[in-house]
Amino acid sequence: MSFVPCTTAIYSFSKNHQPVRTVQSGETFVIETYDCFQNQITSSETPFDSIDWNHINPATGPIYIEGAEPGDILAVKIEQIRLKGQGVMAVGPGLGVLGDRIPQFEAKMIPVEENRAVFDEHLSIPLNPMIGVIGVAPSGEDVSCGTPGPHGGNMDTKLITTGATVYFPVFVKGALFALGDLHAAMGDGEIGVSGIEISGEVTVTVRVMKGYSLNHPLLQNDDGIATIVSAKTLDEAVKQSVEEMVNLLLPHTPLTLNHLTMVLSAAGQTQISQVVDPLVTARFFVPRFVLEAYGIRLFED
Repeated sequence: MSFVPCTTAIYSFSKNHQPVRTVQSGETFVIETYDCFQNQITSSETPFDSIDWNHINPATGPIYIEGAEPGDILAVKIEQIRLKGQGVMAVGPGLGVLGDRIPQFEAKMIPVEENRAVFDEHLSIPLNPMIGVIGVAPSGEDVSCGTPGPHGGNMDTKLITTGATVYFPVFVKGALFALGDLHAAMGDGEIGVSGIEISGEVTVTVRVMKGYSLNHPLLQNDDGIATIVSAKTLDEAVKQSVEEMVNLLLPHTPLTLNHLTMVLSAAGQTQISQVVDPLVTARFFVPRFVLEAYGIRLFED
């Protein structure tokens, strides 16, 4: 199985990056990742000014996917996430929702033991390993790995975990796929800017899908599907994620727009992914029982 080391990290998604590896559609391979601080924080004593803040949120890649062309969809199945070492969290002035109340930078190391993250002697947090940064190159200007968008990027969506498939619109030849920013655990919103950041290895299977298109990433897991949208405000992200879902589902049902709206209002879920990046991210989730009731299969080979 092919292995892509974290030493090939990039700090932006760009059509101008040279691919570090070429893989075939249908291929399974392993991607090694740094943590979001590029493993620069090694203890709670690591000083703020010792960190190179230009090397934050590295993503391993980019990886050229044979056969991917603009207008296609790249499906990425998350086969396995393997965490390495201990986690780290950090807070500081201007960072996150409470950054205006926090007077100084502080880092904290978080041991990972027996499928839990040990915060202190009182609290151990159940792990929910997930991928914060994952996406493809945009067609226009470079986008920092810290910023999400239609290409994916720093969506910080906790559903992007083992067993999920994420579908990305392809904007450039070869897609130029990359991922990084693993978390041992993260809550919706990621209100302090960091989850429990950790390095690791991710096993993925990629597949190029012809004859379908998307405007924003879409996630599918055993529980249902979610449209993921990033925008300047949460209001915008919520509205666009709902509209994306309606546009996807409506052609596959016998429902009128009125009735589909009723169904989604009764059974759909507006969920927050993160509220701390340059663009904020929301998702709209539809449970599998709705899809099964109408025989909806969005992508049939």
